[in-house]
Amino acid sequence: MVVTGLYFSIQRRKLIKLREQFFQQNGGLLMKQKISSIDGTSAEPSKIFTAEELKKATNNYAESQILGRGGYGVVYKGILPDQRVVAIKKSKVIDKNQVEQFINELLIVSQVNHRNVVKLLGCCFESEVPQLVYEYISNGTLFEHIHKTFSWLTLDNRLRIAIEAASALSYLHSSASIPIIHRDVKSANILLDANYVAKMADFGASRLVPFDQTQVTTLVQGTLGYLDPEYFHSSQLTEKSDVYSFGVVLAELLTGKKPICLDRSNEERNLATYFIVSMKESRLFQILEPRLVREGTLEQLEAFAELIKRCLCLKSEERPSMKEVVVELEGLRKQFKKDQWVNDQQSHVESTESLQSQEARADTSIELISLSFDDASGISGQYSFNCSMTFPVRNSSRY
Repeated sequence: MVVTGLYFSIQRRKLIKLREQFFQQNGGLLMKQKISSIDGTSAEPSKIFTAEELKKATNNYAESQILGRGGYGVVYKGILPDQRVVAIKKSKVIDKNQVEQFINELLIVSQVNHRNVVKLLGCCFESEVPQLVYEYISNGTLFEHIHKTFSWLTLDNRLRIAIEAASALSYLHSSASIPIIHRDVKSANILLDANYVAKMADFGASRLVPFDQTQVTTLVQGTLGYLDPEYFHSSQLTEKSDVYSFGVVLAELLTGKKPICLDRSNEERNLATYFIVSMKESRLFQILEPRLVREGTLEQLEAFAELIKRCLCLKSEERPSMKEVVVELEGLRKQFKKDQWVNDQQSHVESTESLQSQEARADTSIELISLSFDDASGISGQYSFNCSMTFPVRNSSRY
């Protein structure tokens, strides 16, 4: 008994020591230092999950639970003991750069509280690799929905989703406790929840911007096709870099085309360039999503395209802020819904007039038939169809 108790005591100490080692290795101490170094932070402490909790939640990280993979690692679907469904982001390997990126994401998302940003629920430092636990977003990425063979996205839905994503970026740039530049804005990082509400995700590449600075010098990071050319050449990251990337997302929404497509000709390969050239050469409507051309007016689609063109300006100072983008998109959607209402009312009026016209023609036909019948038979007019006399109803039992 004594020997067994001693054995389990030693094993427990080893496990505690191993967890402490993982905690330090995975940046637990670094995380604490960074949070304490932020003056006036509004960061709420995230739940610290145990390695055992997350192992059970994912059925021991079963292949069937995998939601996605990336350079950072793997995202698993998990179910917590309280039946909440979550997404667990698990790093691939242990190295200093990945640990710093993990801490960076945790630190940034801890500052954020917005309905259009994926919510962080907690983290785990005591497993072999660090893990983040997010709310589960059930309807995939905007990229998937745009590029389906038969996309369900109407013009109104595209404008709504664009407004929601733009609102999240505007919040990050100007309303978060510390300004945040996302640095990897793309349609694959905009998720859609059960109600198809947009949620901005993946803050691994994001950067906090000190209040006394408007730009940050960094190693260039982002996704080909969305990357701001000015940032690429200067390494100077500003909030306008996000605006450029979001302009590419808007171009995707309006054209239904991918940001980079090697199957297209050289001049069409990069969507941003192709879009601007098409506008300059007055052939914009040749590249738009066909269903949007049917749903929107010429003025609406041109106004949408002009906003995209401004977002894609090569000079960052000529691009609008994300606040301005939100205002313009809201104006476009408001006008679209107003025009749609007017069109619906007009269609209703035309439909009513058509029905009344058909009824009038039917009445005229009946009268003509009645007159013809009276003249041909010589029967008194009291028996004709348009007779105004009333006859008592006879009881059928009498026959």
